Amino acid sequence: MDKNQVEGRANEAKGKAKEMTGKVTDDKGTEYKGKAEKHVGKSEAKLGDISSPGEKDSKSDDKKK
Repeated sequence: MDKNQVEGRANEAKGKAKEMTGKVTDDKGTEYKGKAEKHVGKSEAKLGDISSPGEKDSKSDDKKK
């Protein structure tokens, strides 16, 4: 796994938690900040997916053997 993938998934989870906290407390600011953080995390994880395509290929090559 790429560093961007790990950090992206962590930021996505933090953002989702923050978004839910905002919904529960009826705090729109926290909710929107959480949504933004979640989307940044998704983008960062996607960047990691794109930047490390060789890892996926090598894993599939192992399965073929």
